[in-house]
Amino acid sequence: MKAVTWHGKRDVRVEEVPDPAIKEPNDAVIRVTSSGICGSDLHLYEVLGPFMAEGDILGHEPMGVVEAVGAAVTTIKPGDRVVIPFNISCGHCHMCGLELYAQCETTQVKEQGMGAALFGHTKLYGQVPGGQAEFLRVPEAQFGPIKVPEGPPDERFVFLSDVLPTAWQAVAYAHIPDGGSVTVLGLGPIGQMCARIARHLGHRVIGVDGVTKRLEMARRHGIEVVDASETTDVPAAIRDLTSGRGTDSVIDAVGMEAHGSPAAKIAQTLTGLLPGAVAAPLMSHAGVDRLAALNQAIDSVRRGGVISVIGVYGGMTDPLPMLRMFDKGVTLRMGQAHVRRWISRLMPLVTDDADPLGVMDLTTHRMPLAEAPHAYDMFQKKSDGAIKILLQP
Repeated sequence: MKAVTWHGKRDVRVEEVPDPAIKEPNDAVIRVTSSGICGSDLHLYEVLGPFMAEGDILGHEPMGVVEAVGAAVTTIKPGDRVVIPFNISCGHCHMCGLELYAQCETTQVKEQGMGAALFGHTKLYGQVPGGQAEFLRVPEAQFGPIKVPEGPPDERFVFLSDVLPTAWQAVAYAHIPDGGSVTVLGLGPIGQMCARIARHLGHRVIGVDGVTKRLEMARRHGIEVVDASETTDVPAAIRDLTSGRGTDSVIDAVGMEAHGSPAAKIAQTLTGLLPGAVAAPLMSHAGVDRLAALNQAIDSVRRGGVISVIGVYGGMTDPLPMLRMFDKGVTLRMGQAHVRRWISRLMPLVTDDADPLGVMDLTTHRMPLAEAPHAYDMFQKKSDGAIKILLQP
């Protein structure tokens, strides 16, 4: 089959790799029909290379059609249309019983001290082959895959793999009071959906970004916006809009990709140039993040308010130990999304023909799998209005 493979910093290729097969009784194999490129993929493309191996298959936002199932899988069958959550969880361990699926004890990557395994990620999260491919082996398929109806286009459902549950969790963790206000920092795909979900739930939403197309998309969905390219003080702009207080809550949907921290950018760049055997332990124990977005969140939230961090951080020598805090999901509130936890709330919204969350207005580009290298480059540079790109084998 053809798959998107990693070969180095800013070097992804579409190559022939072996077809996946059933290995365990609770496996499934799906034929992928769509797979998104996520901001987290750009971390692998740019920053986290020391934890990658040449030829790793990328992608963690797939959906498709079931081709085969193992003997222990009874919840889905060949021919079913399914979305695959980005984290791999068993559904029956202690953590899954608490609906903390991103901490599944069956798939935890214990040798790295990390949470549940993820598709298409680094050795930190299990190095499981990802879904930017023609076919995908799905472990723990007795629980993970989400059945969706036939008929509507993939764009109606594919965001259940990551974007929608991640955004819903970010809003839930923000604890916005009834009729309260929230600032969303970063209007990429996750930030767009955070803003729409918060507004759908009756809150006042202020979105912050410096990219014109992202601001335009947010405005289409009734979001107030602050153009970060036109102000040197985003928190002051937020306070000006909120009687000097700041919003009740802030969602940091940016994470370590934030601009505005030159020293951290230099540290990331220099570390990325080191050989993998040297760079990986350095990043694990002495990594530095660009904390511009988090600092803006702290300044923008009102006194006594809540910050929900859904943008990924990875440093260990930050003013806060963000890698451990993010991975273990401790308060502020933060952590990987517990995808299956939020599906019952989201499914009625994505199956509603009125499209209350505007899922049909998120994808800006649909591209053949063969064009993945160009798609990654375009997404990283935010060129041609790229906000969300779906790859289609």
